[in-house]
Amino acid sequence: MAAFHLLLMLPYLLASTAVADECHDDDHAALVAIDTALGSPYHFASWTPDSACCDWYDVDCDAESGRVVGLRVYQDANMSGAIPDAIANLTYLQTLTLHHLPAIAGAIPDALAALSNLSQLTISYTGVSGPIPAFLGALTELTLLDLSYNSLTGTIPASLADLPSLSGLNLKRNRLSGPIPPLLLSKSPDQAYLWLSGNNLSGAIPAEFAAVDFAHVDLSRNALTGDATCLFGGAGNTSSSLQHLDVSRNALRFDLSGVEFPENLTYVDLSHNGIRGAIPAQVATLDNLQQFNVSFNRLCGEVPAGGNMARFDRYSYLHNKCLCGAPLTACRQRPVNHLLH
Repeated sequence: MAAFHLLLMLPYLLASTAVADECHDDDHAALVAIDTALGSPYHFASWTPDSACCDWYDVDCDAESGRVVGLRVYQDANMSGAIPDAIANLTYLQTLTLHHLPAIAGAIPDALAALSNLSQLTISYTGVSGPIPAFLGALTELTLLDLSYNSLTGTIPASLADLPSLSGLNLKRNRLSGPIPPLLLSKSPDQAYLWLSGNNLSGAIPAEFAAVDFAHVDLSRNALTGDATCLFGGAGNTSSSLQHLDVSRNALRFDLSGVEFPENLTYVDLSHNGIRGAIPAQVATLDNLQQFNVSFNRLCGEVPAGGNMARFDRYSYLHNKCLCGAPLTACRQRPVNHLLH
């Protein structure tokens, strides 16, 4: 009986396997056009007519439909040209990765606006230049947008704040300028990850960030001004998900004295700003804190002692206005009034 049922199922099983192994004509044509546009590089040597495109290197297909859902091209210094418009013809694409392709240049093509199913877009470590296209804000399935280590210019489009599922945004090491859109990642359904370091962004850190459940924030090496206390999650919110905070090498000016540090922090770099006040004693209670740097600021008072503070050497505190206490020089004792009557 079992053998009889297997015979009945055999045509279905063979058909399912065929669907997974075959390549849809539209996807095949799109991939051939991509290969042609890039000059048929050796990287795509497996893209041959005698094999199904779902078996081609860098290509991922859906197991049921056989449609191409992933294109991941990594690490080829010899691949050159512009990002092909033909990528937009992979209409079922969910993941597009173009990483460490330094000779890929030009702008991000408008044709990519057609990729409505895209959930992860990575164009990083390339020679891509020009502005970040506003149409990316219409790709509503995006959960991750990584445009790091390129030569992108202009401002961060406000339209990116419209993405309802975006939880990871990496724009570090470009040539971006202007302010940070105030509602960026405000709709994130999960913990948010934001990398904007190494640009020329200016203005204030949006106060609206206090309502975002950040796990990782890196705004270092920009020209940001004003207050950064909103990144700590607000008064009393020590249970925030924030683990990594780097706002070093900006022009921030605020009082650190009353800040409450989230208890999950592992990394804090506030160095090279104009931060005043004292280091809150609560820092010593952060058991997970592995990196703490407040050097090159205007802080005063005694460095907190006990707890985890022995992990941090004097380089964490150098070049402040009047910090004292271990591991720095001892604080001066206040003179005792001996004039007793």
